[in-house]
Amino acid sequence: MLRAVNKTHFKQLSGLLQRFQSTLVVAEHNNDKLTPITLNAITAAKKLGGDVSCLVAGTDCTKVAQEISKVLGVKTVLIAQNDAYKGSLPEALTPLILATQKQFNFTHICAGASAFGKNLLPRLAAKLDVAPISDIIEIKSPDTFVRTIYAGNALSTVKSNDNVKVFTVRGTSFEPAEVEGGSATSEEVAASAPAEMSEWLEASLTKSDRPELTSAKVVVSGGRGLKSGDNFKLLYDLADKMNAAVGASRAAVDAGYVPNDMQVGQTGKIVAPELYIAVGISGAIQHLAGMKDSKTIVAINKDPEAPIFQVADYGLVADLFKAVPEMTAALSK
Repeated sequence: MLRAVNKTHFKQLSGLLQRFQSTLVVAEHNNDKLTPITLNAITAAKKLGGDVSCLVAGTDCTKVAQEISKVLGVKTVLIAQNDAYKGSLPEALTPLILATQKQFNFTHICAGASAFGKNLLPRLAAKLDVAPISDIIEIKSPDTFVRTIYAGNALSTVKSNDNVKVFTVRGTSFEPAEVEGGSATSEEVAASAPAEMSEWLEASLTKSDRPELTSAKVVVSGGRGLKSGDNFKLLYDLADKMNAAVGASRAAVDAGYVPNDMQVGQTGKIVAPELYIAVGISGAIQHLAGMKDSKTIVAINKDPEAPIFQVADYGLVADLFKAVPEMTAALSK
């Protein structure tokens, strides 16, 4: 009987602690549209219990703030607009988040584990004198998290005693929050003037009609086996038939075949599409960490001993220079 009472009290205490949590999700966007990984971060924040707020900082981001206000589970949208936030430089955003934290005293601050989040949150954590936690894949309690280590093949459970927990969320581990049904209030926060240590000049982006790599339902990736950047046209033609995004292994990027914004892997982009087709990719552990959560994995490689076949649902041991054009031709019929 005493044990039952203790368990009940423990559950009541846990519920009480959760009600006192408050989480700030730093939104990633391009001033026009929300980056999908922010929705995964919101889902993670909701698991902590308590109120969820989102900070939208940019040059003209009213449209994004309106988009987030409809996301289910978000209570407050904090908006900061200033030309200094062009390009979302961490040197500019960190003073803003520090001022926001001083005003609202959040228990948790998080963002997606993208280049944006991994660039910003460690700097913020250093300023707050706390230890950042990266690549969270599970939340056990408000102070206990599970994260990936060693190229995603090992897990670590981390307990934080810091007053504010700062962490990034692995997007493929949490479902995106519902984009309809919410009714968050909006509030302007003072845009702090950052020190002029760096300045955003411009972004030279490759324009494409294909889906964005991290949100595509189908991804076709190429590796060193393609032998040159010109041969990636084989993948582009196949991808166009499947409305797919095109990615690459680090080996292909390092060889100069394609730009690094196409890299899939532990040090690149994390993807989890419905279908992932790996062409001429051996399957280094760092690459597998970036795509192993894909629903269905297809591998095409002439080496039957390639590690990629160990994680593939379907494998084709063949010359990619024959197999890929045949696939494209079959899809054209």
